[in-house]
Amino acid sequence: MPALLDNVTTVLLIAPVTLLVCERLGLPAAPFLIAEVFASNIGGTATLVGDPPNIIIASRAGLTFNDFLIHLAPLVAVLILLLLLLCRVMFRKSFVYDEDRAAEIMELEEREAIRDPRLLIQGLVVLVLVVAGFVLHPVLHYEPSVVALLGAGLLIAVSAVETGDVLAEVEWPTLAFFAGLFVMIGGLIDTGVVDEVSGALADMIGTNEFAGSMLMLGASAALSGVVDNIPYVATMAPITGDLVQNMGGASDHVMWWALALGADLGGNATAIGASANVVVLGIAERNRQPISFWQFTKYGLVVTAVTVVVAMAYVWLRYFGWG
Repeated sequence: MPALLDNVTTVLLIAPVTLLVCERLGLPAAPFLIAEVFASNIGGTATLVGDPPNIIIASRAGLTFNDFLIHLAPLVAVLILLLLLLCRVMFRKSFVYDEDRAAEIMELEEREAIRDPRLLIQGLVVLVLVVAGFVLHPVLHYEPSVVALLGAGLLIAVSAVETGDVLAEVEWPTLAFFAGLFVMIGGLIDTGVVDEVSGALADMIGTNEFAGSMLMLGASAALSGVVDNIPYVATMAPITGDLVQNMGGASDHVMWWALALGADLGGNATAIGASANVVVLGIAERNRQPISFWQFTKYGLVVTAVTVVVAMAYVWLRYFGWG
């Protein structure tokens, strides 16, 4: 799901269902919520719209929806399988359940939760059209932002939903945060701070693309665990663009993929590494199933370490090891 929706939206949809099912089964929800956050952050790495840092990178580098699918989706498929194995080991005690309670869960009628089947069908049709618009960018030449806004407008036009109700659900604080963030980054560019940092990194890396990409991936993963990956990528995107230009690289240069992988996967390291993490911890707290910072982080560090090592191997083999 995070490949088609952003990771925050994904956990907002899945977390309440998880809490309900765990309550019916008499199981602690924390292990399942933590695993879902890991999966949403890893899965969101695969596409342009799956994780906000990818949107920032695509905007700066001129990358398309298909570029992310081609370069990152194969790795993400492997990482998801690896995550399933890790969860089987880390949360093995939580997989013990009462068979009678499980049978009651299986007897629930999921269709009863759908209050407006017509709106569900309309939403799914528009979602398919929007994803098709993303994929057909090389033909249509519409930016992803335009496609998404057209899809939103189309759904409002064909459905009976009131515009005011829709606007009330928009994450205005998040949009204001992004607007302010880009203003701040623009100020750093105009004052020459970004040029200074870019120059220092360029002198250190030189034209060694392999060392540069490994450094970018590893450092991004480490820093994204301490600083939310959205402001981190917003700060690093112009710096990475300068490095790519100095190396004479194209828009799909390996440095961009190293930045995306490091930031997206590193977001799993701590409870504050990605927006989805914070959202799930808030949902758990409101439902009296609190997840502490260290409870999340002790698993997040393991998942991040393993996935980042695999990502480094992927970057090495795909961009430097084959031919």
